[in-house]
Amino acid sequence: MKDHFIERIRNREAIIGIIGLGYVGLPLAREFLKKNFTILGFDVDNSKIEKLHKGESYIRHIDEQFLDEYIIKKKKFSATSDFSRLHEVDAIIICVPTPLDEHYNPDLSFVLNSTSIIAENLKKGHLVVLESTTYPGTTDEEMLPILEKSGLKVGEDFFLGFSPEREDPGNKNFDTGKIPKVVSSITPNGLEVMKELYSTIVTVVPVSSTRVAEASKILENTYRAINIALVNELKMVFDRMDIDIWEVIRAADTKPFGFQAFYPGPGLGGHCIPIDPFYLTWKAKEYDLHTHFIELAGEINNSMPYYVIEKTGRALNSLGKIMKGAKILVVGVAYKPDVDDMRESPALKIIDLLLKEEAIVEYYDPYIPSLPKTRKYDLILNSIELEKIEDNRYDAAVIVTNHSNIDYPVLLKKACVVIDTRNALNQEGLHSDKIRKA
Repeated sequence: MKDHFIERIRNREAIIGIIGLGYVGLPLAREFLKKNFTILGFDVDNSKIEKLHKGESYIRHIDEQFLDEYIIKKKKFSATSDFSRLHEVDAIIICVPTPLDEHYNPDLSFVLNSTSIIAENLKKGHLVVLESTTYPGTTDEEMLPILEKSGLKVGEDFFLGFSPEREDPGNKNFDTGKIPKVVSSITPNGLEVMKELYSTIVTVVPVSSTRVAEASKILENTYRAINIALVNELKMVFDRMDIDIWEVIRAADTKPFGFQAFYPGPGLGGHCIPIDPFYLTWKAKEYDLHTHFIELAGEINNSMPYYVIEKTGRALNSLGKIMKGAKILVVGVAYKPDVDDMRESPALKIIDLLLKEEAIVEYYDPYIPSLPKTRKYDLILNSIELEKIEDNRYDAAVIVTNHSNIDYPVLLKKACVVIDTRNALNQEGLHSDKIRKA
């Protein structure tokens, strides 16, 4: 079975199924298409499927010309919401969300529902791979029993593995095909198949077990979350001491060893860093352990939107104004610069807090024309057109996301005071008595 699968990979006869055509699944499909594989994508969102079949991209960094070439012209990529077609593919790669619930417990419903559907359509020779970030033990403890309910046995009838996604949307230096890929499997033969498949698109890093692979992704993002929390806490300390945290970081970053620069902000966003560490926190309790560093980092990072609100209130006070009834512009609602992804963006929490303070809130983001309903928020707002707004319309503007295509000199004209959480104005070389750092 292993040799037959590897031969199909080498001959580009293996058909790859990808469940979840979002910010992880679609870039992954692109890399396999570049290597002449045939892709069948699965998603529950029919609007995505309709757009793909027209060659239209709903993710900014996925080029429509590329989709047109492989979907319309070469017909190497198709998408469907009919999961019974899973029997048509050789490999099934799961790229679905793994959010937290309102109590910061892992929500594996998307993974487990996908696994159950796969079990209903599992056939001999299938390779099943989970890429969604999760706690150590998910692949062997949660997925494997569901798949073996089909009557098929791992290692004998099908392969099962885990390879954590390492997407960084908008990163111009490292796209999917340039980031080494950790691969793992439940069985040795499965690992050989995993290595063969993924090595066609990227450098692979095989590890001894799915638990090691799962833990590696948790470590990557916990490392970032803790270091960001450190500089966020130092930002608040140095603010009281009238010391510029950004200048401090620049100075420290000149050390050629033993230091890596992390930068403060208004809170954490994205599909990884605010979420993944808490998967380990939850799992650790099973072993009577408390992850103190993770929980403290989460507490600090989650407090940053409140800090931004406090700084905004002080800025308004300096003008003799109060928050209630103040006209406030939130600048940037994507979770990071130059992407159209707003998952877990701290801007949503900041807008929600401002509205609770009875401020009049508008937002500007050139990449997100309207705010969709999310698991936590139902904010019905559309992006304003910055150039059409009269000068000094807003009592305050809060820069949450520093997109590179924002006209910051124009922004300064639109508000009486600008609260800059990203040091964006200083980086642009702009200086004004309107600017307040946060």
